[in-house]
Amino acid sequence: MDIFLEPFFQRAIIGGILIGLAAPLMGTFLVLRRLSMIGDTLAHVSIAGIALGFLINVYPLAIGLLFALLASFAIELLRKTYKTYAELSIAIIMSGGIALATLLFTLGRDFSTNVNSYFFGSIYTLDNTDIAVVGVVCALVIAVIAAHFKEFFLIFFDEEAAGVSGLPVRAYNIVITMLTALVICVAIKIVGALLVSSLLTIPVACSLVVGRSFRHSVVMAIVFSETAVILGLVSAGVWDLAPGATVVLALITMLIVILTVKFSLRRSG
Repeated sequence: MDIFLEPFFQRAIIGGILIGLAAPLMGTFLVLRRLSMIGDTLAHVSIAGIALGFLINVYPLAIGLLFALLASFAIELLRKTYKTYAELSIAIIMSGGIALATLLFTLGRDFSTNVNSYFFGSIYTLDNTDIAVVGVVCALVIAVIAAHFKEFFLIFFDEEAAGVSGLPVRAYNIVITMLTALVICVAIKIVGALLVSSLLTIPVACSLVVGRSFRHSVVMAIVFSETAVILGLVSAGVWDLAPGATVVLALITMLIVILTVKFSLRRSG
């Protein structure tokens, strides 16, 4: 149990709790927008930015963040261009992100090992700068969501009605997409690009089963997310497992249990 006294593990817990709060907040609104797969898209674009950061010797997470923000603008633009096929914007940006990341890998083979850690997560390597970045992003997400909760709910529940009522729909869409990009970029180092969308969607999937209202679903999504983060990290620390994988598997286990209980109650009722 000495691992719980180690500074690197304490930073991992702090970083995990912070992203476990911000990710389901954003994920709830993404599910409402039918954009659950945007996490994978922005994650792959961020990896391209991180690879460029290593190539030019600039803080990789900062370049990844810039790439994710640019990709979020591109997705919103393409969503307006292909209104009937909104999911096409995600496919286009994901393809471009993967292609660019692959190209940058070939230009800097000497840093491939460092970049690969972002694919699978490296929460134990979080430093004070990483914690500060995650903290700022988390605070920003909470502040914006708290200040505009009703507006976001109306826009993503019925965008046309929100526009008729006079809300600046385009501005709100851009804001929520940018916040998503921020959360995904900082979450990559915690759970990895290949698993980052799970923190956005699986807690929401759990909460939708037990939630009695939209607000209650948001709260429950955060509860499920934080529970999985803590259980996953503690399990990984005690049994020397991959922390990102244990967090995601904890989420999936909770979802299976919730669905099983609901199915059993429905049959018995």
